[in-house]
Amino acid sequence: TRIRLEEGMSPAFVARHLHFLWMTGYFRHRCVNHVNQASISADPLSETVPLLLPPSAEQERIADALDELFSDLDAGVVALERVREKLKLYRASVLKAAVEGMLTADWRAQHPHTEPAAELLKRILVERRRRWEQDQLAKFKAKGKEPPKNWKVKYKEPVAPDTPNLLSLPQGWCWATVDQCAFLIQYGTSAKANGDATGIAVLRMGNLTSDGRLTLDDLKYLPADHLEFPALILEEGDLLFNRTNSAELVGKTAVYSGVPVPCSFASYLIRVRLVAGALPAILAHALNGGYGRAWIRDVLNQTVGQANVNGTKLASFDFPLPPRSEQEAIVEVVEDQLSVIEHLEADLDAKLKSAQTLRQAILHHAFTGQLVP
Repeated sequence: TRIRLEEGMSPAFVARHLHFLWMTGYFRHRCVNHVNQASISADPLSETVPLLLPPSAEQERIADALDELFSDLDAGVVALERVREKLKLYRASVLKAAVEGMLTADWRAQHPHTEPAAELLKRILVERRRRWEQDQLAKFKAKGKEPPKNWKVKYKEPVAPDTPNLLSLPQGWCWATVDQCAFLIQYGTSAKANGDATGIAVLRMGNLTSDGRLTLDDLKYLPADHLEFPALILEEGDLLFNRTNSAELVGKTAVYSGVPVPCSFASYLIRVRLVAGALPAILAHALNGGYGRAWIRDVLNQTVGQANVNGTKLASFDFPLPPRSEQEAIVEVVEDQLSVIEHLEADLDAKLKSAQTLRQAILHHAFTGQLVP
């Protein structure tokens, strides 16, 4: 809607005044709602909007004062946003250093006799097979059957890393695949969850943040007697991978910490349960860092508005596996660094919120006659 003002009315003053009314919700309660749209026609706008009008000269002084104050405020907000972007880069550099071994270079120098990861991987593969055999025996027992002859030959060897095409790693590290280190790769439930908090919480893709955390906002639930339970109940340390989302967000990864309990997960997530010896945080850092994001961009399938990385592709993901004790050192250092970043981000959010509150306070003073003499 175009508004042409009478002589003596400052367009800048009126524009700021209308913006203030919008910020305080004045128009929201006076609009006509349509499908996904709301509107205010010209007549109510011109006939009912209350403008408190000072003399013309004071309108100009108020508009000039607002321009000056908001120019300083906007510059402060831009500076805060610039710091936020630098924190994102710092987070990425921490994960890169963790995956490439730079983060624990001093640690390796102080622990030269650590068992190499290649030996650890051998034990992981033995344990993976043992877990498979244990699960098969449990299935035979549940059906009341004896294991058939040569049943162990049905064990499928995991996908091995494509080492000729991979980068060199620090001394003592080795390449491994998710398939080698996991004994469970599983999709979540496609059942429709609800808001009944007496049930079991279901984590969805929105509960995974792009920086590798789990948020418990807007949880949905399924009844405790749901048919897919307890098979889809999470255990502490399970890794969750967002298999379907936009191209920018697909592949978000977080580790379930045991809260809430009990808890399940939805179909757009893949649960990976690793064999003891491979820490889930190490895999999560690899997937969330630049190395993992580049791999995800290479392997994703793109459809209209959606991207997908399925469980088979996730199983083939090659990631650097450090020795077990170095894994613990990496996780400790990364958690310390990311904790500092999270505190700084929270402080930035508080300052940006304060800037918005200050903006409203300045406008309130302007349109109640308190901003200029």
